[in-house]
Amino acid sequence: MKLLVTGGAGFIGSNFILYWMKRYPNDQIVNLDKLTYAGNLENLRKVEKNPSYKFIQGDICNPKVVEQAIQGIEVVVHFAAESHVDRSIMEPAPFVMTNVVGTQILLDAALKHKIKRFHHVSTDEVYGSLSLEEAKKFDEETKYNPRSPYAASKAASDHLVRAYFITYGLPITITNCSNNFGPYQFPEKLIPLAITNLLENKKVPVYGDGLYVRDWLYVEDHCRAIEVVLQKGKAGETYCVGGVTADINNLEVVKKIFKILGKSEDMVEFVKDRPGHDRKYAIDWSKIKRELGWQPEHSFDEWLAETVEWYKRNKNWWERVKSGKYGKL
Repeated sequence: MKLLVTGGAGFIGSNFILYWMKRYPNDQIVNLDKLTYAGNLENLRKVEKNPSYKFIQGDICNPKVVEQAIQGIEVVVHFAAESHVDRSIMEPAPFVMTNVVGTQILLDAALKHKIKRFHHVSTDEVYGSLSLEEAKKFDEETKYNPRSPYAASKAASDHLVRAYFITYGLPITITNCSNNFGPYQFPEKLIPLAITNLLENKKVPVYGDGLYVRDWLYVEDHCRAIEVVLQKGKAGETYCVGGVTADINNLEVVKKIFKILGKSEDMVEFVKDRPGHDRKYAIDWSKIKRELGWQPEHSFDEWLAETVEWYKRNKNWWERVKSGKYGKL
């Protein structure tokens, strides 16, 4: 099988490529990535010389580049997206272009080339926010209620993907996942930022009161979920993908990292909250378990510790990322 992976130099995309090529060495992968600040080819050193792997630097908003990349492709796995909420608040336009227009251009190409499956990777943020007091969780029937420019752009792309299934019969699937963590995550996100700051003996910034709750999904579990959806998922269906964490707020996450690294809790620094900060996300992944047999296997505490160890072992990787040297290969 030949797959086109968009955004394959990013955190989740690169983990997916490494996972897939280990599991399916006879498959071919084309990685199309613009190499924005979040794209890092150093993530893919293990496969860069593999004859079954090809990298194309290009923008999904460029139809000519997409046309080149999609030649001979059977399956598209679409990760490419602007994804950092803070950046979307500062400058929404790139999020609309990449996440909405770029997705539409990919869908047109997939339709033209009669792709067997177009898998769209999305987020639980399209569903809005839960209150800390309610036990409710997001599921596939939850009404969309995006509250940031990032979430709104992903919601729009989800709607476009479904529209291409209903209008044109393009065989699509969608996964809406919770917050990922693990190796190769760009250190602007909470967990790698906390780990690397502490390894540099710097304070860890925490928004507001720190009581914002997220569902945490280890990145390999996410890769497994996409794998099972590609193999057994029904065209036109959406599957919510979450982790095995009970409600845990950001301050608790940071304190766990302090404990793992033997650091004092006075290393936390509360900073001004961001506008429209969603209070809580929680994912009900019972549909993908019931219909496809998937469930997360990596516990948060154990794999948070493993993630800390990865960053300790790979100091050169994250130092190059933080300094910007990774973009100057």
